Amino acid sequence: MSVTEYRLPCYGIVVLADPETGSGRITSNLKQKDSEFPEEMDKGYDNAIDGIEAMILGHACAGMDICDPAYVEGVEAAIDSITNQF
Repeated sequence: MSVTEYRLPCYGIVVLADPETGSGRITSNLKQKDSEFPEEMDKGYDNAIDGIEAMILGHACAGMDICDPAYVEGVEAAIDSITNQF
């Protein structure tokens, strides 16, 4: 088992990925906590974040360099876009 830890320089994103098995896990500080928004907005936002986190985890498990500056810039742009919708 060859687990690699990635720490992205944004949103507290930490990924543990094993490209050999295609498994891993991701943590971040992106989910809404104690938000002033209605619960339905929080659910929509959190669901969108789940999708982004799943994509990041999938890319890491596939062996992509998710710490590459261009990749991180894309993650930040995606999160900004989601945030602007809610």
